[in-house]
Amino acid sequence: PFEGVAWTPRPPQGPPQGCFTCIAKPPALRQASPVLSPSSAVYLMESKSCKGDSLRPAVPCKHSVEKKTMTNPTTVIEIYPDTTEVNDYYLWSIFNFVYLNFCCLGFIALAYSLKVRDKKLLNDLNGAVEDAKTARLFNITSSALATFCIILIFIFLRYPLTDY
Repeated sequence: PFEGVAWTPRPPQGPPQGCFTCIAKPPALRQASPVLSPSSAVYLMESKSCKGDSLRPAVPCKHSVEKKTMTNPTTVIEIYPDTTEVNDYYLWSIFNFVYLNFCCLGFIALAYSLKVRDKKLLNDLNGAVEDAKTARLFNITSSALATFCIILIFIFLRYPLTDY
């Protein structure tokens, strides 16, 4: 049926260029103009899925053009650890510093409480937890020793050593 038609071999093609969306769908055929000869119209119909067609200009993939012009559309969500759960024992440290400052332990507890607050602002959760444990230890020690000394003072005021 195709007498007199000369077939030209296609040049070897590499992998198809473009995104998956454009490769999966064949390009839309244009209306055949009446100026084309029958042999070129057959060639056009034969090569409808070929992107490197010599009769049809190569149309760049619209998706690859979008990728080149768009910036990276990824969304970055930074999740910080919840530092509100780390107790800094600040009020307890101030009370120990002002009222129960036994051998300056209240002052040391206050210093560690301030370090906890600084590390919470810097989102250093591990450092804040460690300093909170140290501040709690110094607060417990200061409170216990000061309470023990106050109890001893009351005992010695009630029962002076001269009675023994």
